[in-house]
Amino acid sequence: MAPHTGGLTTGAAVRISGLHRSFTDDRPVLSGLDLQIGQGEFVALLGRSGSGKSTLLRALAGLDQDATGTGDIEVPEQVSVVFQDSRLLPWQRVLRNVVLGLTGPGAVQRGKDALAEVGLAGRERAWPRELSGGEQQRVALARSLVREPELLLADEPFGALDALTRIKMHGLLRALYERHRPAVLLVTHDVDEAIVLADRVLVLDHGVVKTERRIDLDGTRDPSDPRFAAVRTELLAALGLAGGVEIKQEES
Repeated sequence: MAPHTGGLTTGAAVRISGLHRSFTDDRPVLSGLDLQIGQGEFVALLGRSGSGKSTLLRALAGLDQDATGTGDIEVPEQVSVVFQDSRLLPWQRVLRNVVLGLTGPGAVQRGKDALAEVGLAGRERAWPRELSGGEQQRVALARSLVREPELLLADEPFGALDALTRIKMHGLLRALYERHRPAVLLVTHDVDEAIVLADRVLVLDHGVVKTERRIDLDGTRDPSDPRFAAVRTELLAALGLAGGVEIKQEES
């Protein structure tokens, strides 16, 4: 079932009502999920493996043809997706990857401007194989944002990067977000990443939103800040972890 585009109420970028999804084994993945994301809002989605995070993102992107289900999904006309791997075409140079599908006399310049925004000015004619993993993800971000999406869906885009590169990419994504102001849904396993980047963090459990936490930390979000640590502890507890140790839950 494809999402509906257009017709959203003022102020909303995503509206989901009663979303159910299951796969061929009839195992439910999403169980009547309701969600609204505001225009220009940055939302991070946490959850254990198998909780339905990527299934939800793929439903919003219209990429879940292998799933069955019901419910209403409304998204904007312009939606872009960034995945964990850059998904660059190896037979196309960097600029051609960025402007893939764009038409019009200004497409090439828009692509060059997007590459400059992500710090890759001068690399337009490079081949993807000549780039580091972090640089490839920069190209993927440029390709997504060159289309000026109203909604950016990011499925663990930094999960395969080393720790230092990941920190740099956090700063870049936040800067690009502030400049372009799309609504963003970021799927991640990294609690600190969610707190650093998002305006609001959701914890998905058994196919529904179990916890919602608005991130109201002012200024730089420093993991050494006691307020940051308090939010981390709260979200880890919602994930069934305390001090990095799994909390055993009694079955009802």
